[in-house]
Amino acid sequence: MFEIIPMTNSRSFWSPFREMDSLARAFFNEPFFSEKAPIKPFRTDIRKIENGFVLEADLPGFDKKDIAVDIDGDILTIKAERHSESENSESKDSFVRIERSYGSYERSFDVSGINTDLISAKYENGVLVLNMPEKEPVKQETKKLEIQ
Repeated sequence: MFEIIPMTNSRSFWSPFREMDSLARAFFNEPFFSEKAPIKPFRTDIRKIENGFVLEADLPGFDKKDIAVDIDGDILTIKAERHSESENSESKDSFVRIERSYGSYERSFDVSGINTDLISAKYENGVLVLNMPEKEPVKQETKKLEIQ
């Protein structure tokens, strides 16, 4: 590979090889489908409905038992974990190429305006659907104080 040697003064010059070098390093050192490639977070859609919200999370290829929905205070967290078939030492040698990503996925959402006791969840065809009703608005109670 070509190496750019900095000039002794503060000016630098443009070299087409610098861009080619960085492109080659990115391509060959971190291939698109390497095991080191970062796992992308799953996609979600949140729709407003009459009495609340519907959250739809794309989690294709997961078993229902590998998905967890937890609520801690005003934070709802969806976790999903996919295990690799190549983790088994017997089957590891039979793979020619592994492109599917494995690992743990997690996203958290603020549910401070949601009645968390009434959230329902359904997982079907790779989509997790959460129906989340809004909290009833708290009416301020007016009190009259006696003056002494």
